[in-house]
Amino acid sequence: MSNESTFNAAGTNVTASAGYVNAYTGAPVDPNPEGIGMSDAMKTYYDTELLQNARSKLVFSQLGKRQALPRNHGATVEMRKFNTFAPAAQPLQEGVIPPGKQFGMTAVTAAVSQYGDYTTVSDVLETHAVDPIILGAAEEMGAAAGETADLLCRNELLSGTNVIYAPCPNGDGTYEPVETRGGLNGSCTITPDVVNQAVTMLKKQKAPTLEGNCYAVVIHPSVAYDLRKSEEWIDVHKYASPEEIYNGEIGKLHGCRFIETTNAPVLRGEDLASDRRTLTVSANAAAGTSTLGITGGTVEAGSLAGRRVYIAGVSYTVTGNTGDSITIEPAAETAVPGGTVILPGEGGGDGGAVYATLFFGKDAFCVVDPAGMGMEMIIKPRGEVGGPLEQFSTVGYKFETATAILYQERMVRVESGSAYSAVDEAN
Repeated sequence: MSNESTFNAAGTNVTASAGYVNAYTGAPVDPNPEGIGMSDAMKTYYDTELLQNARSKLVFSQLGKRQALPRNHGATVEMRKFNTFAPAAQPLQEGVIPPGKQFGMTAVTAAVSQYGDYTTVSDVLETHAVDPIILGAAEEMGAAAGETADLLCRNELLSGTNVIYAPCPNGDGTYEPVETRGGLNGSCTITPDVVNQAVTMLKKQKAPTLEGNCYAVVIHPSVAYDLRKSEEWIDVHKYASPEEIYNGEIGKLHGCRFIETTNAPVLRGEDLASDRRTLTVSANAAAGTSTLGITGGTVEAGSLAGRRVYIAGVSYTVTGNTGDSITIEPAAETAVPGGTVILPGEGGGDGGAVYATLFFGKDAFCVVDPAGMGMEMIIKPRGEVGGPLEQFSTVGYKFETATAILYQERMVRVESGSAYSAVDEAN
């Protein structure tokens, strides 16, 4: 057999004269008529497919400052911000040198990490399916890549230190202030006045605005439902002047541009029992008791360790449990009667979901863009990775990223309930 060979545009040997012949006719055949690799055009197309589907999921990162990380510069970025000076309010005295101010900088570091995933497509599915399987897998992987990057960014931003809790209505037109997450329930919804409070906090902290002289707000649809009832709300299609619209933007209120996404944080604990959301205290417990009997559901020993719970409105940490008891820290503040409900403690005091609505000023945080390690679609045909019988192809993505808060004073988190607090799951 001839050893001559030629190569396609991807540099892959595909010629039939490399030794492959038809077993019946003896005529040379192409062992991989579609090419083992991808042409440059196909690679560009699939990369575009990835980015188009990923971009629709990128909500948080579009609001951050982009920080480049050149090749061969390590995996950590250090950013420096200059410390501000207080106004010089006192007049100078003739011939007297003032004490002056010390000049300094604050360093913020962010270390990039790599993320990725892939799926396999069998030769049988690829050959016989009615729909274009590889393209479909590329679309779904693109969406997953975007959502992964967005959640990584969001999770870092949840560490912001400025928090406002939505007040709870008393039923007579007045509101009761809330000081902790446990004080929230489904009736403690975000209102235009709460939005004004967040804006006021940002202004008092001298947070600069973004484009359009507005602050940006990322909000969950369940919270936006409550807020859009306001007569002061302006839908995005009713803007008086045309401007660049953020991905997911839905409207304005009180100098804020609201961006809606289901990735806005929903904080809600998992069920306490395998067959029930809540538990109950099985017998009276005196004040100062650390171990309480429980009933009302099937609980695996040790499954609640580390969880937060609410008992009679007080938050405790579970340090351990058996099937019929829990140990809490600190000890019970007051006597706990048998039959008292034990609620999951990661959300509101009623066990329902709490929503975090995030307000941002300009450059409040940064997202690192490592050179050469941006989001990438990787497709391996079955002739390359499918094993000795070439039984599957793979479709996947990978990227490196990091998020760091630059200015805590340019961020505010509003925690509230919603009309959907009783049904929405944590995300």
